[in-house]
Amino acid sequence: MNKQKLRIHCIQHVDFEGIGYIESWAKNNNYELTYSLLYKQEEFPEQIDFDWLIVMGGPMNIYEDDKYPWLTGEKQFIKESINSDKTVLGFCLGSQLIADVLGAKVKRNKDIEIGWFPVNLTDFGKSHKIFQDLNFDNPVFHWHGDTFDIPAKCEHIAYSKACTHQAFIYKGKVIGFQFHLEVTPYSLANMVENGKDELIRSEYVQSQSEITGNSQYINPCNEILTEILNRLSKQSV
Repeated sequence: MNKQKLRIHCIQHVDFEGIGYIESWAKNNNYELTYSLLYKQEEFPEQIDFDWLIVMGGPMNIYEDDKYPWLTGEKQFIKESINSDKTVLGFCLGSQLIADVLGAKVKRNKDIEIGWFPVNLTDFGKSHKIFQDLNFDNPVFHWHGDTFDIPAKCEHIAYSKACTHQAFIYKGKVIGFQFHLEVTPYSLANMVENGKDELIRSEYVQSQSEITGNSQYINPCNEILTEILNRLSKQSV
């Protein structure tokens, strides 16, 4: 596959949670970006029309099909994409949707986790070619109340104090991230503005000022994501 022709399709659930830094990375590499904006009832493409699938976050839960009827079709589309051997990345809700279609249980986490908190790589994660030597010394951004079990035939990649299952990988190219490495100053402000009612201070929920006042952690998140995306793109050549 010609690097210049890598086609990335993105699923967005709400207007205030876009692909963030991934847009800059894709444009810098002259990759094609297309979208299904589900809040506008947009359709999914044919599998032949894209190479990667990016599934973003949102305030809904994966089991709210009655409230969000498009969830049923989205799950089927994600499953077809995985079965078509696509590179598939999910962030937050997106990771939970991937876990669900791979047969794992998605449920409430013991704690709501919103703000900047550390994650740690598992021993497997530290040795995996996509994650080895990445610098997770700085906190990463979280905004979730649900979590997933690690699906069968997947490997557990990362954990945090508040949430045991923070990331997993399947077949070396399907990755679920419970956290937000794609965060940018703009996307952070959008999430805070649209979710500020959820910011009830607790052990793992930071205040609005704590979240916006720690924007120095955005670049380290993007640096980690850059390396992950670069490594995945080399597999797609």
